[in-house]
Amino acid sequence: MRVNLFLEEKIIPILFSVLFSIFFTIYLWMIETPLSMILLFLLVFYLGLCVYYLIQYKIVNKRHQEIIRLVDELDEKYLISEILPQPKNIESQGYYYALQKACKAMNDQIGEIEYKRKDYQEYIESFVHEIKTPIAAISLYCDNEKNYSIKEELQKIYHLVEQILFYARSENPEKDYFIKEVSLEEVVHQSLMEYKDYILGKKIHLEVQVDYQVYTDEKWMVFILSQIIQNAVKYTKQNGHLWITSTKGENQVCLHIRDDGIGITKEDIGRVFEKGFTGHNRKKEYSTGMGLYLCRKLCDRLHLGIDITALEGKGTEVTIIFPLGEMSMFKK
Repeated sequence: MRVNLFLEEKIIPILFSVLFSIFFTIYLWMIETPLSMILLFLLVFYLGLCVYYLIQYKIVNKRHQEIIRLVDELDEKYLISEILPQPKNIESQGYYYALQKACKAMNDQIGEIEYKRKDYQEYIESFVHEIKTPIAAISLYCDNEKNYSIKEELQKIYHLVEQILFYARSENPEKDYFIKEVSLEEVVHQSLMEYKDYILGKKIHLEVQVDYQVYTDEKWMVFILSQIIQNAVKYTKQNGHLWITSTKGENQVCLHIRDDGIGITKEDIGRVFEKGFTGHNRKKEYSTGMGLYLCRKLCDRLHLGIDITALEGKGTEVTIIFPLGEMSMFKK
């Protein structure tokens, strides 16, 4: 707390004290008090006044710094009224009462919003699981009728539905994932199987050289890789190439997914992880702008790194970084 702010707050009692000393000095002069006694009185009075306000400033400043510390250390700021000490002076008690009421109203509103969000998430998850049944039935029908064009569109619907489900869960993935040691090769294989028809349909040359064990959630990692592979296949031309490799550093294992597709412009490369961003060289009807956004969001939740490099017209490479620690030693 700055000294000038403290003095501004105390300006009225300070002026009153100064006026009192002036009138009392005049009184002493009128009753012919010796000048030495008057000067001694003024010295003692102003010295005592300075000491009093100095002590008051120290006390107020200590309380001020304590409140700042409590606020800075509290993650949920709206709970600050629960930990603040109750003030003793009447004016501060009024502010404290107002703060308590405001925090209570905010807590009630947050609780209501959280309840609605949870209810909405449960509805979305229920909807996704219910809609998968007719999708599977139509897919089976397409297989029997050899109607692959409709099945291809149906697979697009299925992947969009999966994206909705993972987006709904992305706010609290810790309630849905289970970290364990998984094989990168197995995870990549599962992701590729989801897009095997697209890869075969575009005659993409696929090279996979993946090794190592990492610690992550298998289901969430399959989804992340599926989004990246989907983009690679979508923006790679007929007879293109897709490389999936893994490398190991001193403290990390990296999974690289590289294609020779249309790439990304220099203007767009810094924004590809933004929500809803589709870029300038990609047809809007082919892109939702949600895939890479979800990948970055889920990687952050899983404490993984994700990086992307690209050259326009040359291709794109996405790297997922798995940190290695004492509990996550790789295996060949």
